Amino acid sequence: MAPAPASVPAGRPEAAGPSAPASAVGPAAPGLVAPASVSVGGPTAAPASAPGGPAPVAAPGPVPPAPGYGAVFRVREFRFVFVAHLFSLLGVVVSELALTVLVYDLTRSPLLSSLTFALGFLPYLVGGTLLAGLADRFPPRRILVVCDLVCAACVVLMTVPATPVAALLALRCAIAVVSPVFHGTRTATLADILGEGDLFVLGRSLLRIVSQSALLAGFAAGGLLLTVVPPRGALAVTAATFLASALLLRLGTVRRPARGGGDGESGLAGTWAVLRDRRVRALMVMFWVPPLFAVVPEALAAPYADEIGVSTAALGLLMCALPVGTITGELLAGSFLSAAARSRLVLPLAVTGVLPYLLYAVRPGVAPAAAALFLAGATGAYTLGLDARFVAAVPEERRGRAMTLMTAGTMTVQGVGMAGAGLAAEFVPVHAVVAGAGVVGTLCLLAAAAELRATEGRDGADRHVPHG
Repeated sequence: MAPAPASVPAGRPEAAGPSAPASAVGPAAPGLVAPASVSVGGPTAAPASAPGGPAPVAAPGPVPPAPGYGAVFRVREFRFVFVAHLFSLLGVVVSELALTVLVYDLTRSPLLSSLTFALGFLPYLVGGTLLAGLADRFPPRRILVVCDLVCAACVVLMTVPATPVAALLALRCAIAVVSPVFHGTRTATLADILGEGDLFVLGRSLLRIVSQSALLAGFAAGGLLLTVVPPRGALAVTAATFLASALLLRLGTVRRPARGGGDGESGLAGTWAVLRDRRVRALMVMFWVPPLFAVVPEALAAPYADEIGVSTAALGLLMCALPVGTITGELLAGSFLSAAARSRLVLPLAVTGVLPYLLYAVRPGVAPAAAALFLAGATGAYTLGLDARFVAAVPEERRGRAMTLMTAGTMTVQGVGMAGAGLAAEFVPVHAVVAGAGVVGTLCLLAAAAELRATEGRDGADRHVPHG
């Protein structure tokens, strides 16, 4: 599945500026050393000003280049985390597909088969709210390894022929419950490994890109595997991927102490301890609102293809367009934009994210619809700038809990969005549902952006964002 206390507590705006010492923003990538200060009185010191004369003005040092994705891979610990993410992601995707096929083979019930997928979203809310405090209460490496082992054990039990369908669904829920704790802990640990600056943002981006790529390749790999082995055999393979992830995290990451969870609260009280901070709450909402509406055309891709009378190959194009756009947008923003530029684009990209869905009002053909979905996906690059703001706004002692809540909310709203889209499509034509999501989503995003702007005006939050 799929993070030493950070060198400087989060939320210190003065530590993020271009003149801050390198240690203030985490470990520097090799070759990205900040220019040394000029020592007064040394060989290169500026001449002292005459009495009463103007003070000498120091020449600005060169602006260091943006680190880029290559610098992230030069951090040894991140390489282990990245490969472990690949293994755990493969385990999640293939186990979902194999379990869905297994449940259908045992019951011949489309409802129970589809419920298997739904159970991958809904328990996130339970795990994210009730178990979020674990991310700060125990050493992060221990949490990551234990979560992977729990998932492996659940999958092993699924492979037992005597396991009834109800138990299979319960085990699926168990995996979904621990998932937000795992992902929140891993994200918080990325800030320890990469620092709180641009390397953290790019590291998060890489993990998201891999997750989006899994939508394109993971189910294809799972389908191919199921042509060779039965569903329980495929589940056995995924158990091995979870174990591989646990081993990589155990051997490849540094043991760090628990952050402490200084509020001393757990469950819903601990959740509120994070959410009562207006700034953090506004940032979380900005993470949650776009995916709530973004999933609508994906959830209704098959009905829309049927509505306009196109083939299953065209359906595949509609399903792929959004994740391809997301991957493209993240890669371009991470490779070519500075941290300051990504910060400035957060609200424009987020607010316009579902506007392309308005094209569905005229029932477009496959090519225009795919283009609209691609553009909508590309606006997902707003998350790079939002990540930088979020890690700076959350106190370090609550970082694991906050990341867990953010992950749980993101997954939960996607499940809600899919369910809501399906319900609306029972009464309204599919193309109207997607276009309506574009209208309602844009209005909600404007409201979320206004709230985020209000917190910036109150707290001077622009100072939290490193400027390149």
